[in-house]
Amino acid sequence: MPGFELFGDLERKEVNDVLDSGVLMRYGFDGMRKGHWKAKELETQLQGTFKTNHVQLVSSGTAAVSVALASAGVGAGDEVIMPTFTFVASFEAIMMLGAIPVLVDIDDTLTLDPKAVEGAITDKTKAVMIVQMCGSMGNMNALQSICTKHNLLFIEDACQAIGGTYEGKPLGSIADLGCFSFDFVKTITCGEGGAVITNNPEYYRNADHYSDHGHDHVGNDRGAETHPFLGYNFRISELHAAVGLAQVKRLPEFISIQKRNYTMLRNAISEIPGVTFRKVPEGGEESYAFLNFFLPDLESARKVIDEFKINEVDVCWNYFDNNWHYIRKWDHLKTQKSLFPLSSEMKQGLENIQNKSFKQSNHYIGRNISCLIKLSWTEDEVKKRAQLMVDSIKSTL
Repeated sequence: MPGFELFGDLERKEVNDVLDSGVLMRYGFDGMRKGHWKAKELETQLQGTFKTNHVQLVSSGTAAVSVALASAGVGAGDEVIMPTFTFVASFEAIMMLGAIPVLVDIDDTLTLDPKAVEGAITDKTKAVMIVQMCGSMGNMNALQSICTKHNLLFIEDACQAIGGTYEGKPLGSIADLGCFSFDFVKTITCGEGGAVITNNPEYYRNADHYSDHGHDHVGNDRGAETHPFLGYNFRISELHAAVGLAQVKRLPEFISIQKRNYTMLRNAISEIPGVTFRKVPEGGEESYAFLNFFLPDLESARKVIDEFKINEVDVCWNYFDNNWHYIRKWDHLKTQKSLFPLSSEMKQGLENIQNKSFKQSNHYIGRNISCLIKLSWTEDEVKKRAQLMVDSIKSTL
């Protein structure tokens, strides 16, 4: 991760096909295309990759979350439970629909704690969204059981977890709807892009229409299509889809490299006293896009990060002080800094998190160090990096 590190001839060929046809839009212009339908081809490839019946490509991972929720009827005043550790896009996508993000604690999987989820359910709760940060999952069976018990929609934000599996199923394919990002720093990239996947034909049809201004896509005359309901523009372009089409064909190669590099680094630091690793639930296999480990306390984690910087060990973070990925620094959300007026229901919902303490989340995020696994590293580079990490951690602890 990310896939752009290994761009090559296949990506160039797919993009040149689009430029040769001159059609950059995914819909219409049938006669000009010379048989090239990159978005449709990528959707078909992803059906096989994710072992799912339906795939709808969209313009980003953020768009995927909004489209997924909207396709299942989530909207104004509905509450969506989500974790404290994610990317700001998670609550942005919820709020764009007028729904209310309800943030709850994570556990040692670095995603939703089932007990915290159950304790946050109200009569306004419509959905539970797990965010499979840094390539791994939470307790999927427990979360699914909670959603079934309370008749809630279950959403997987698997934007950082492509290639991971749980009980043999690809992450993203387990819940009612799954969401993916193919932005520039994902394991497979389109530059910008995303996907909604589902086995529910109604949700798929809704996602297909909603992401293209409500077009029903019936027939081959775009101007004659009807609009069964309101929609918006979350379309992917053929150029972006072409890059993704090349990349998804290389996903097994990418995952193999990630696993090799991850395993070498993990083995090197696993013998250090005081180092433990994020929990991967039984039956799960992470995507190996990140190596996540815990140190004894926040102070140790901060010191190790400082030592990593001195020793030029890059792409490692402690998210406790991060502005993008952890609730502690989301002041713009807590203080409701919006360019447009928020509904009274949303204001009230956001007030609940302004002064809320997330001690359990702090306990795990404060001690966690997350290291991106690059595809471009050679084995010698990984070995050198492993030794630098070991030396840095030992000198600090």
